[in-house]
Amino acid sequence: MTKIVILAAGMGSRLGRSLPKPLTTLNDGRSIMGQQHDNIHAAFGPSAHITTVVGYRAETIVEAFPDVDYVYNDRYDQTNTSKSLLRALKATGKSGVLWMNGDVVFDPRVLGRALALIEADQSFITVNTSKVSDEEVKYTVDAAGDIAELSKTVVGGLGEAVGINYISRADKPALIAQLNKVDNQDYFERGLELAVAENGVQLRPLDISDLYAVEVDFAEDLDRANLYV
Repeated sequence: MTKIVILAAGMGSRLGRSLPKPLTTLNDGRSIMGQQHDNIHAAFGPSAHITTVVGYRAETIVEAFPDVDYVYNDRYDQTNTSKSLLRALKATGKSGVLWMNGDVVFDPRVLGRALALIEADQSFITVNTSKVSDEEVKYTVDAAGDIAELSKTVVGGLGEAVGINYISRADKPALIAQLNKVDNQDYFERGLELAVAENGVQLRPLDISDLYAVEVDFAEDLDRANLYV
């Protein structure tokens, strides 16, 4: 069974709320994390196995969603998503893992589109080719169409990484090894980029440009997300 991970340890200070960002309420009454749970269960069924990485005000998330497994990043204020994902991958055994940032509001059809690659146990990242902004994680591809570069500093990026990704059972050990090595302040994309460069991991871009996916960092992102839900 596919293991599903939500990364929700960060303080989310840019949004300016006291609660963890995944608990932010959307216009339809659900929280950001609530719509993620709904989307996961729509794609994988009611028994989908979710593990959430928590840190900042962890008890508020655990109280809101008591029926999932939790991994605690006690260094949430000193580390970035690379180390939260590392803890989650170690906690989920040998199986492939689908993971997402805890602040992404996205179209339920995104996970439906990803199912074929997950069933084939093919590592991938979801991408949006309709916009490429400086502050987002960007990517390029190699001659085979797989991911070559993946970072905020990519020049000539083909699009943006959306924050919903999958690592196969076979590729998981390489990603764990790279996440162990990267800097505490690195995003998990650095581990993926190194796994591609140094371990030969084939990482597919899954284009979801025609569907919505909004990573909520600022108030204007929340406004945009609320136009969809």
